[in-house]
Amino acid sequence: MNILILTNHSYMLWQFRRELIGTLLEKHRVFLCMPYVGHEDDFTAMGAECIPADMERRGTNPFRDLQLLGSYRRILKKIRPDLVLTYSIKPNIYGGLACRMAGIPYYANVQGLGTAFQSRQMARAVTFLYRRGLKGAGKVFFENRANAEEFVRRGIVEKERQVILHGAGVNLDYFACTPYPRNEKFRFLYLGRIMREKGMDELFAAVRRLKGDFILDLAGFFEEGYEEQVRQLEEEGLAVFHGFQKDPRPFYAMADCVVMPSYHEGMSNVNLEAAASGRPVITSDIPGCREAVEDRVTGILCRKRNTEDFALAMQEMLDRSPAEREEMGLLGRKKMEKEFDRQDVVREALDAMGL
Repeated sequence: MNILILTNHSYMLWQFRRELIGTLLEKHRVFLCMPYVGHEDDFTAMGAECIPADMERRGTNPFRDLQLLGSYRRILKKIRPDLVLTYSIKPNIYGGLACRMAGIPYYANVQGLGTAFQSRQMARAVTFLYRRGLKGAGKVFFENRANAEEFVRRGIVEKERQVILHGAGVNLDYFACTPYPRNEKFRFLYLGRIMREKGMDELFAAVRRLKGDFILDLAGFFEEGYEEQVRQLEEEGLAVFHGFQKDPRPFYAMADCVVMPSYHEGMSNVNLEAAASGRPVITSDIPGCREAVEDRVTGILCRKRNTEDFALAMQEMLDRSPAEREEMGLLGRKKMEKEFDRQDVVREALDAMGL
């Protein structure tokens, strides 16, 4: 079969879907249409055929989106795929519309609701587009049950066409369980985009309330204007900014605890990777985060957008003994092995598509 995958980010596709693509390549010819932001050469080396896509990931210009729809239609006409697999909102919508027009079977992946459903006006527009983009999808994959139920409530996708996966799962070989550190100074780790929706306001306020000898390691890139706040935290000796890291494993290895105070997630890959590495996690009690953490067993769940609750959880983790924290991390690893093995997720997705 000729299989076409449409997505909005080559780097993220490599990070979380390369095992799926490798499995598809064992029997099929695979085309990847995506903006090039890294790893396109690695995909080519695997045997996939890459096609650059000109896309504004977060833009709302309708003329640009119509251009994207037109480009998808031209690609479908040229490749004539037997099946199309889409990831993220614009490929889901405009790739889905293009497939419906061409009569090509397609499957969509909703990786989270993001900010699209946060405002009433935007939610109405996205709901309208999603209903049309996903109307002909054979199956629609979700990363948590709450997102799937929201699509039923909005009349976008009926329950019968939904498949709920454990996110993208986690590669348990790549993210091996590492020995728990014996740091002189306790190390919290935040790894990800530094932006409001990830709970930066609450995290930065919480660290100023803590009592004890600790440091907050920040590994990621700025998507909003938090540079000055991070600089102040560094000057106060509360944080160290490491910038974007291609390989997060050394940072998980040196962390005593990983923090993720996000407002919304499809499935937090950072939580999965941290637990697979044997580290306790403090995260928001929201869909896409709570699935990966058993409260007070493998980590701590907190009310979202609540500085006081997050600070109390961080202080509790700081006050626990190294042996207690190590045990939480080991139990988190066992949970990943039982529920979130990426190979199991890949097999479930392929089975749902009849591949």
